[in-house]
Amino acid sequence: MSKHVLFNAVIASALLTAPLLAQKVTTDYDHSANFSTFHTYSFNKLQASDPLVEGRLRDALTRDLTAKGLQRVETGGDLSISAIGSRGTQQEYTSFYDGLGGGGFGWRRGWGRGGFGETTTSVEQIPVGSLIVDIYDGNSKHLVWRGMASDTLSNNPDKNTKKLDKAVDKMFAKLPVSGNAR
Repeated sequence: MSKHVLFNAVIASALLTAPLLAQKVTTDYDHSANFSTFHTYSFNKLQASDPLVEGRLRDALTRDLTAKGLQRVETGGDLSISAIGSRGTQQEYTSFYDGLGGGGFGWRRGWGRGGFGETTTSVEQIPVGSLIVDIYDGNSKHLVWRGMASDTLSNNPDKNTKKLDKAVDKMFAKLPVSGNAR
């Protein structure tokens, strides 16, 4: 395989996987909700696929909600917070075709070159995670805000904690409350 073909294959592979590594955070809210009336919050439900992550999630949410001027109360808050974090794996398939005019990624025609050659496919389990935070009006029980984050996780708990903190920070930067503490 020529250096040029190998270089192109490496660059193409890097470009294709780069979007998978970027953390994606989206938020939406009820534009008719009067966020200036919300001063306190309570946790309704926190659930994560790992019990250790639940504590980290509670800490991250508490930090960012407090920074927004909201005060935590055990029950009966103006806002009710539910958060679900999940971690799982997805399969990623990579195929390499050999003997098809120099080899490479993807499908190539091997006619006139003595056959199709061999295909090698590898399957890798890639850890992935998602976080959904729902905020409800504590009185009406209507959803007033939702944040969602997805990211590729590593096997390193410290990195995952940093990614969780970053996701919560990005989400709550878009929460339309500020300085409402009583």
